[in-house]
Amino acid sequence: MSAPARWDGALLRGTVHGPLPALLLVMTTVTGLVDAVSVLGLGRVFVANMTGNVVFLGFAVAGAPGFALAASLAALAGFLVGALGGGAVVARRGHRRGHLLRDTAVVEVVLMLAAVALLVGVTGTPGSALASLVAGLLAVALGLQNAVVRRIAVPDLTTTVLTMTLTGIAADVRAAGRPVVTRRVLAVATMFLGAFLGALLVGHARLAWALLPAPVLLVVVPAVLQLALRRPAPWQDTAG
Repeated sequence: MSAPARWDGALLRGTVHGPLPALLLVMTTVTGLVDAVSVLGLGRVFVANMTGNVVFLGFAVAGAPGFALAASLAALAGFLVGALGGGAVVARRGHRRGHLLRDTAVVEVVLMLAAVALLVGVTGTPGSALASLVAGLLAVALGLQNAVVRRIAVPDLTTTVLTMTLTGIAADVRAAGRPVVTRRVLAVATMFLGAFLGALLVGHARLAWALLPAPVLLVVVPAVLQLALRRPAPWQDTAG
């Protein structure tokens, strides 16, 4: 009976983080889906994983075939703009992390729907200008998300980067408790699931419809938080 109690407290409805861990896993799934669409449909460009995008940018500058310099630059610039905006919002409202994540998710949904609208009617790979514009819009959304999730500070749930999560799974396998390992594994699994779904959709649908499930799924985050925030709770304020 003790293990389920630790599970609930660590992931689903604890007083420290409330529903935030579960919602961040939803956002992780969305990240995998969006990056799958961008890499497979916009010309090998990451919009969430800036480590990969900087590597792709290096390939493009070196003249390696199949890598889009303009789209990679647009994604990098968009991500920085989003992170800059997220930092400004965090500086003003960072103490209300429930409200902060709710409002951030709403902005992300709008940006992703705008990207979907730009891709409506496009068959195949979009032209360089359109691909760059879409990549930039999506990267703004993910840069904003990254800055805000960093402030929310739920351990092991960055929603966009898994390098340290995978390191923790292996390096801390003996020291970490079951809830910690489970949360890390779920972060990897949800990113994989999003990428898998995104790849399937890109292969069987137009790019706009492949991207559309991302904002539709992301709507879950502000919807749940809107309901949860009606009752004040400790998790709604910044931890620590």
